[in-house]
Amino acid sequence: MILSFKMALRSISAGKMRAALTMLGIIIGVMALVVLVSLVNGATSSVTDKVSALGSSMVTANISDDKGSPVTLDTLNGWMEEPELGTLAPLATSIATGRSGGESASFTVYGTTAGYYDVQNIQLFMGRWLKEPDIENHSYVCVLNENAAQELIGYTDCVGRSITLNNVPFTIVGILADDEDSLTSLFSSGSCVAYIPHTSLVRLSDTVSAGITTFYASAPEGGTVDQAKEKLEELMLQRFDEDDDAFSLSSSSILEETMSNVTSVLSILLGGIAAFSLIVGGIGIMNIMLVTVTERTREIGIRKAIGATRGVILTQFLMEAVVLCMMGCGLGIFLSWAILQTVSTVVASVGLRFTLDGGVVLISVVFCFLIGVIFGLYPANKAARMKPIDALHYGG
Repeated sequence: MILSFKMALRSISAGKMRAALTMLGIIIGVMALVVLVSLVNGATSSVTDKVSALGSSMVTANISDDKGSPVTLDTLNGWMEEPELGTLAPLATSIATGRSGGESASFTVYGTTAGYYDVQNIQLFMGRWLKEPDIENHSYVCVLNENAAQELIGYTDCVGRSITLNNVPFTIVGILADDEDSLTSLFSSGSCVAYIPHTSLVRLSDTVSAGITTFYASAPEGGTVDQAKEKLEELMLQRFDEDDDAFSLSSSSILEETMSNVTSVLSILLGGIAAFSLIVGGIGIMNIMLVTVTERTREIGIRKAIGATRGVILTQFLMEAVVLCMMGCGLGIFLSWAILQTVSTVVASVGLRFTLDGGVVLISVVFCFLIGVIFGLYPANKAARMKPIDALHYGG
């Protein structure tokens, strides 16, 4: 086997240009397979991380028909005593006109509770978030996003200042930090947003009632979002007369699972397309090996005449085909790594990172080995079956 390997290397080195052109199909096929699948996996990982950062451990509940039994803050407080549930926080929305001094702006006002801070993993630039006494006392306090503070007041260091929302004075107690990975920043990007106690929004807006139509639920410590979702579904079915059309529950884990399924199919599809390039490369290797067998017919005759068995000849030419494939595979993997490093450097500013996928590399190596064996077997067998007298006659 070692001797066959050395002879294969000697034969390949004797025709470097021909070997390079033969390996080109394998190199391109491996690059297509590794780069495409690694790009898909890298993009999927980045998007999944973003989705997870938006709140993978929470359930979103929307109520379309309360059946005359609306969910209230007291209802949510009661449900939070269930061990399968963590924090529950409502979110109601209204539009208001905000004013400060001579400036005015249109605001999106969200009414919620203290628990919303933990459920959404909110980051504050300064000040504090809403507290339970603010909810219980219907306090007129608010938390603004940075854009609202800049547009209405002119600077973000404005905790303690007062603004009016629909002519009702509110005290600013906190400023949200601009965090691209948070759901609150996703809501507030480019607009003026104020978070106030849910009880205060009920008083402020004619369109918001004490009945809650949207709320978020987190999993408890040590629990899972799936368990929280199942328990919440059970509680809401009991409240709404077993009518599952009266509400809907969703979680980002479902989105992550769907994305994973889609990208898995995409990876298989792209990998299958790239695999055709490897098959074409294998056909090229079989073609060049047939030419090699023809060129070395006299050598085969001489080796058989001095005692080389059919197995030895078959191993020699099969080894040469496999070595060609594996050299092309190695070069393809190296070039794939170089391409992925270059792409990662170019797109680093948008937070994407592409790395060589070990699983795809292993598949490429195994696939190339099989291509070398499959497409090298016919030429090698053709050489092994030659009769010594015919081979010597052909060379003479």
